[in-house]
Amino acid sequence: MARQLILDTNALIAYERANFDTTALDDDDLAIAAITVAEFRAGIELARTATQAAERARILAVILDVVTVLDYSERTAIEHARLLAHVRRSGAPRGAHDIIIAAHAAEHARTVVSLDARARFADLPGVSALDPLSEFNGPNQA
Repeated sequence: MARQLILDTNALIAYERANFDTTALDDDDLAIAAITVAEFRAGIELARTATQAAERARILAVILDVVTVLDYSERTAIEHARLLAHVRRSGAPRGAHDIIIAAHAAEHARTVVSLDARARFADLPGVSALDPLSEFNGPNQA
């Protein structure tokens, strides 16, 4: 049965750098938040060379061919507000974009695939997460 996953930007970067075997995702239903597209495109804009920018743009095009891009909707805003209130009450700040990605995950019952341990996605109510390097490559290949 296909897992419902939402990829964090660093998972896309790991894909770009061939740091994990993406065939492990072949049977999964993959999505990214629109904010993730913006974050990855910022990497294209900040590329050191035109060649690097072109390669990143090519990779993003490949990714966008196989994933669903989730738009920020009123329902996303409700989840976003709930998670913002939670992190403010708990005193454990998170990145603004991470909260948006988590809101999409909660809204669509998707597991966040992220390499960012500081984001602590799985500590947020209604959000689950996994690390692609340990999950897909095994503990000795991270």
